Amino acid sequence: MTLTLLPAVDVRDGKAVRLTQGKSGSETDYGSPLDAARTWVELGAEWIHLVDLDAAFGTGNNRPLLRSIVETLGDQVHIEMSGGMRDDASIAEAIDAGASRVNIGTAALENPEWTAEQIAKYGDKVAVGLDVRGHTLAARGWVKEGGDLFEMMALLDEAGCSRYVVTDVNRDGMMTGPNLELLEEVARATDAKVTASGGISTLEDLEHLKALEPLGVDSAILGKSLYAKAFTLPQALEVARG
Repeated sequence: MTLTLLPAVDVRDGKAVRLTQGKSGSETDYGSPLDAARTWVELGAEWIHLVDLDAAFGTGNNRPLLRSIVETLGDQVHIEMSGGMRDDASIAEAIDAGASRVNIGTAALENPEWTAEQIAKYGDKVAVGLDVRGHTLAARGWVKEGGDLFEMMALLDEAGCSRYVVTDVNRDGMMTGPNLELLEEVARATDAKVTASGGISTLEDLEHLKALEPLGVDSAILGKSLYAKAFTLPQALEVARG
């Protein structure tokens, strides 16, 4: 089995940026989002995790720019779109543009019934982002609490959710390694597939994630590790396929 890797391109004010622990104001600027995405594709990425941070934080949106990235690169790479996916229009627009998958975050916590409708409509094109501190969900740019992780998963499992994107907020952008215990707990609690996000900082971290594949952890989002050059994408892909 191959661990699918999704290099992240986070967009704020039209630029590719990285945050630390998802905090607004902690941005490091990496230039053009299209150039960033194209670089990962040229280095072998089969998926890109494309995030509209302005939409996630409620400070506007970068939808036209994200749409143009999907339209430009969508025939070369699968794109998962995230950030501000909170209504019928934002989901439909992303999928119409050619996104392979959308990631519903805060809206899933605030409106599980609407989320269930989107899952019924789009099936495995919908993933749900679970941002976690301990076993407590974090919502709205991670500043609010959103209830118990496993209670929410039980609701979403019943709705037929096929994938969770699990982020340990305390590790995101910190280069301290993924929360393997949390990922294992989540994977054991559901039949849905699990994408690991946050904290990946070494090739050894990817080896550890690969060991969770039999439980359903089949993907990992790479952010700061790539931008900080902790390792290269080709090196990571070699481990993922190993």
